[in-house]
Amino acid sequence: MTGPKAAIALAALCAAIVATAVYASLRRSEPALEPLPVLGDVPTFELTDQTETSFGSERLRGKVWIANFIFTRCPTVCPVFTQKMARVQQRTRDFGPSLMLVSFSVDPDWDTPARLAEYAGTFSADAGRWKFLTGTPEDVRITVREGLKIAMEDQGMIGDVPDIIHGTHFVLIDERGQIRGYFDSSEADRIDEMIQHARQLIEQAH
Repeated sequence: MTGPKAAIALAALCAAIVATAVYASLRRSEPALEPLPVLGDVPTFELTDQTETSFGSERLRGKVWIANFIFTRCPTVCPVFTQKMARVQQRTRDFGPSLMLVSFSVDPDWDTPARLAEYAGTFSADAGRWKFLTGTPEDVRITVREGLKIAMEDQGMIGDVPDIIHGTHFVLIDERGQIRGYFDSSEADRIDEMIQHARQLIEQAH
């Protein structure tokens, strides 16, 4: 191939090489992360996802996952928290199936799989990567409070809205089911750090 077509092909090849080199340079320039401590083990659990399918710790074995805690009747904190998880979903598309996102309902009596499915759709959740879980109140309480060490307390109703106190930290769990960090969802730099750590855990696992 000669002439203008050859020049265009050569220019495209050079551009690709430069882009690859720039990306590699940027990855190398990222500050090295301190290894995360192991903060505990998530006990075995079995709940139900938004597709009415059993989903639990066995399905998460071998995967890094990020958890958060919401309920669909919440008019204030939860939509914001869920939107932040939606941004995590968007930013981690290239992680593929190695990273799962898991939202636990802290209002399981109300949050049926059908309600969670409708709520998930509002945030364009990919059901293959992002699970919304519900179950019996006791199973959810044991998983959230005793397993993931996140506050969860139903204090009744304020008008038509349940007054449920719950944590607003993301929890990062490694492929062995070990808790590796709590990240304040109100701090953008902590979310950035969490995503970096998730990538690092995935790379280490493979």
